[in-house]
Amino acid sequence: MVHPPTDVTQLAVVDSARAARVLSEVRAARLSGQRTPVAPRPVIEQSWGRMLRSGIDPERDHRSGLLPSDEVRRRRESTTLRHVLPVLREGLLSVADVAHHIMVVADEDGRVLWREGSAPVLRKADGLGFELGADWREDVVGTNGIGTPAVVRRPVQVFASEHFVRSQTSWTCTGAPITDPRDGRLIGVVDVSGPLETMHPATLAWVDSVAKLAEARLRELHLTSLERLRAVAAPVLARVGGRALAVDRDGWTAAVTGIPYTGRVSLPKSLTAGRRWVPPLGLCSVEPLAEGWLIRATDESVPRGATRIVLDLTQPRRWSVTVSGSAGSWSHELSPRHAELLYLLALHRTGRSAAGLAEEVFGDPARTVTVRAEMSRVRRYLGGLLEHRPYRFAEDAEVELLLPADSRDLLPQSTAPAVINVRRPADPP
Repeated sequence: MVHPPTDVTQLAVVDSARAARVLSEVRAARLSGQRTPVAPRPVIEQSWGRMLRSGIDPERDHRSGLLPSDEVRRRRESTTLRHVLPVLREGLLSVADVAHHIMVVADEDGRVLWREGSAPVLRKADGLGFELGADWREDVVGTNGIGTPAVVRRPVQVFASEHFVRSQTSWTCTGAPITDPRDGRLIGVVDVSGPLETMHPATLAWVDSVAKLAEARLRELHLTSLERLRAVAAPVLARVGGRALAVDRDGWTAAVTGIPYTGRVSLPKSLTAGRRWVPPLGLCSVEPLAEGWLIRATDESVPRGATRIVLDLTQPRRWSVTVSGSAGSWSHELSPRHAELLYLLALHRTGRSAAGLAEEVFGDPARTVTVRAEMSRVRRYLGGLLEHRPYRFAEDAEVELLLPADSRDLLPQSTAPAVINVRRPADPP
C-alpha cells in the first residue's frame, strides 16, 4: 500500500533517521521504476521527473566550475540581493548558527554569492560543493533547496534522499525564492541548510517568512528611489511640456505630463539616449535624467508593418515576450502569472473572456477582478497589441509560441488547471 506523502514529513519530526531510511527506499524504488513504499511529495516527484527527462545522473556528483572571486564580487555588487542581506541575516543567522545550519544566498542563476553560519557546517558544505560561486541550478545538480525553489517559484524543503543526486542525501535544504515585488521577476533564492539530523519541517515556514520580509524591504527601497526621481523630474517636466514622463532605469514611472499615468513602460535592456521606440508611446526622444530617463513623445508617425510577437516559454525559470515590427524590436521578461495568461491567449487566438481566463488559471470563473487587474498590467507593455472583450492578441499580429520539447516541462511553477492538464497526459502512471 502506498501511504500519503505527509507520513514521512510527520515522521521526520520524531525520528529523522527512520524518515531518511524510508526516503532512501522511496528514491531507490522510483529511480529503478518500481512501486514506491511511500508516495513522494508532489513537488519532489515532479522535480525527479524533470531530472530523469534531462538526463541528470543520480549516482554522479556533477559540479560545474566555480565562478572566479572577481566575478563573485561583481555579482554581489550588481545584484539587488545586496540590499536585503541585513534582513536575511537578522531573520536567519542567529537561529541558524545555534541550530548548526548555514544560510546560503544565491542569485537568479543559482550561483552561490553568500554563505554564513555554523563554522563546522560550512566545512561540511565545502565537501558537497556548497561553495562561493558554485552553480546550484536544478538542471545542473539535481533536486535541491536552491535550484528547485527557483524553478517552481515557491518555498521547498528537500529532505535527505529527496535530493536526486546521491552525494547530497545526507543533507537537508530549505529554500525560498526572492522575487522583485514590482514585477514578480526572480532575483535569487535564500536557503538554510545543514546535516540531516539538524533540520525540522517548521524550517520551511521560517525561511519563507524571512524571504517575504526581504521582498517587503525591496518594495520600500523602490518607493523611496521613485520619490527621489520624482523630486528631480517635476520641474523638468513643467518646462518641457507636451507628452513626457520620467522613469527609472527599469521603466517604472516617477512622474508624467500630458499623458495618463502608467505604472511602467517597457525599455530595452541596453537603452541609450536618442530617438527610440517606446511602447505604447511610439517614437520618443530619450534623455538621461538623474537615476532614470526623461522620455518625450515626438508625435511622429512610423509606417505600420507586420508585427511579430514571440512568446518564449522554453526555459524552466525565465519566460519572455519579444515584439518585432517596423519600428524595431524589444523584449520583456514575464512574471509567472503573465506567462500563464499570454500562453492561454496564444493558444486561443479568438480570445478569452475574463471569466474564461479565471477558470483556466484559478479554477474559479468568479475571480474576474484578479484577471482584469493582471491583464491591465500586461497591456502596459503590449499596448494596442492586446485587445479586450474578449482578451486576445491583435488580429494583424503574427504570434509564435515557443514551448518546451516535453509538455511536462511547461511552466513548472504553474498550478493553473489549464497548464496542469497539458502537463498531465504524458505523466508516468
